[in-house]
Amino acid sequence: MDSTAIDRFEAGRGRLASLAYRLLGSAADAEDAVQDTFIRWQAADRERIQVPEAWLTKVVTNLCLDRLRSAQVRHERAAGAWLPEPLLEGDPMLGPADTFEQRESVSLAVLTLLERLSPVERAVYVLREAFAYSHAEIAGILDITESASQQHVHRARIRIAAERRRGVEADPASARRVVEEFLAAATSGRTERLVALLTDDATVVSDGAGLAKHLLRYKTPERVASFVRAGFKPTPAKRRLAGGSPAIHIARVNGSPAVLAVIDDRVVGAVAFEVRDDKVASLLGIAAADRLTRLNGAWRQHEPDVPVINAW
Repeated sequence: MDSTAIDRFEAGRGRLASLAYRLLGSAADAEDAVQDTFIRWQAADRERIQVPEAWLTKVVTNLCLDRLRSAQVRHERAAGAWLPEPLLEGDPMLGPADTFEQRESVSLAVLTLLERLSPVERAVYVLREAFAYSHAEIAGILDITESASQQHVHRARIRIAAERRRGVEADPASARRVVEEFLAAATSGRTERLVALLTDDATVVSDGAGLAKHLLRYKTPERVASFVRAGFKPTPAKRRLAGGSPAIHIARVNGSPAVLAVIDDRVVGAVAFEVRDDKVASLLGIAAADRLTRLNGAWRQHEPDVPVINAW
């Protein structure tokens, strides 16, 4: 392959990776899809490809759809233990993030909801909301009609809206302040303060420190507060499981504030917050090591703020 063809592919690699990540919810799987796209680009008769960007988008999208439709993946995700992979702020795989719709499409809350859509609905939603493709372009990418594209995105929007109550998008400083207050209440055991900081429809989803076969899910402010208070209470058993006494940092993950537990420059757990109207609307806890691989790589190259708790 000549250098011009390689350069052309590399110029679009970031966009392809961002698309694949939104479709699959996994950075590792997204990287595999992009690499498979590159292999097909190598083997293609490139002189006959009139619009390389469109061709590459079509290939990576359909590779992702093939994976989403595979029996193994359907079984893994239906088993009830799947969560999206969190990415640290600044990760190029999170782009584009210029509009509210683009930022929301990569939030962990929406990536989790996308699991409830069919693979085609998911693809149409991502291509339309995050990358602003026209219905005519989406029809060409997915080999469907424009009318079908419009119907798919309409259904996807309805299903996602039914599960989400949109409030005012919190600015980073305000969201961090809410998380700091929530963390202080959680570590002090003040359940009534935790409840006051939660929305009426608050939820928490956790992988049970990476050990649970099925995700742990709780609703209502009282049940969420009880779970959080127990989860944030340090014990010798939890410290043995973590491998020590972690420092607790507040960072941003997938555009939202998050609490990270860090031992020797290694993130051992992450809790991502969705803040709405100055309250916590949802928490997503991830501690499975294979879901923290890319975040850990970014953390080691990151200059973190001073921890809010030096040793938990």
